[in-house]
Amino acid sequence: MSHPPVVLPRLTAMAKQAAPRLLEGVVAPLAVFYTALMILGETGALIAAVSWVYLGVGWRLVRRVRVPATMFLAAVAITARTLIALVTGNNAVFFLTPEFGTICISMIFLASVRLNAPMVQKLTLDYIHLPQAVLRHERMRRFFARITLLWAFVLLANSTVSILLYIHESAMIGVYMLMRTSAVAAISGLAIAFSLWAFKRVLRRLHTPA
Repeated sequence: MSHPPVVLPRLTAMAKQAAPRLLEGVVAPLAVFYTALMILGETGALIAAVSWVYLGVGWRLVRRVRVPATMFLAAVAITARTLIALVTGNNAVFFLTPEFGTICISMIFLASVRLNAPMVQKLTLDYIHLPQAVLRHERMRRFFARITLLWAFVLLANSTVSILLYIHESAMIGVYMLMRTSAVAAISGLAIAFSLWAFKRVLRRLHTPA
């Protein structure tokens, strides 16, 4: 069966569409937490971060607007972080619980592949539109399953590196934050570059006979 050619929007158009949702669902909760941490302290930071995420989800539910998958992931991560922090009462938890939340998300990614509902596909559709003919294509289904597996292990690797760095650099939080940010950016950057390359490659091969 042949499919009509798929023409994706320009990268600039895709970035303009994705940036606001990525900012709200991923960047803003982290910024709110660390800003509140400096101003209000640890408890205030937790309350501010949780409030931001659930305010965004509640606002969309009230307006009957679809909630992006990134916001659900942020809610899972921030909830896990808050519960662990409140139960333990340990200062280290404020740095390590984000990693536990990331590990939880990586497990969700793995489970989504098993359930034949790859999380990367859901996240992609939050940012760009793909025709149903493309989504039903066998090669595209395999692509999303494999990329979801990749990102499950990328998230797990980021968390593992962050935890190990904290264990060795906990006495110097500034050094830890610098090293962690650099390591996570390097791992994630390589994964993003590979994901984009693989995405373009599978689109080019959609019309090649299997």
